[in-house]
Amino acid sequence: MTARTAPRFDLIGLTVADMAASLAFYRRLGIELPAAADTQPHTEAVLPGGLRIAWDTVETVRSFDPEWTPAAGSRVSLAFDCGSPEAVDALWTELTEAGHTGRLKPWDAFWGQRYAILHDPDGNAVDLFAASQPLSEPAPQSERQSEPQLPDA
Repeated sequence: MTARTAPRFDLIGLTVADMAASLAFYRRLGIELPAAADTQPHTEAVLPGGLRIAWDTVETVRSFDPEWTPAAGSRVSLAFDCGSPEAVDALWTELTEAGHTGRLKPWDAFWGQRYAILHDPDGNAVDLFAASQPLSEPAPQSERQSEPQLPDA
């Protein structure tokens, strides 16, 4: 008996009503996609780190799953690190002024990030975020406090 290999998370798949509109949105988020992909029934891109994101038209999905219907609501979001709080605000403004639906305007979240949520052309939640303040480098091990010692019981 061979040992079972653990599955590796490899791809995020989005089903889209309008391929060109969806790809235009994700290009604004920095995903590189060729212009020819706008007219294809399926396209994908490799993201930094190797994870892939793919887009399929509704017709493509229904070609192998004829009873497919879109799920109601959104329980998943794609989150993009914008690098700075100012970039979150600028990208939010750019995308909403381009007609994309904003869900939550940029705000300073209690967990230390500038955060905003909008929807892609198919209603998928897309989060924009950045650390509210630059992250500092951790102190060298020699400067860190030792673990607290618990008193003997």
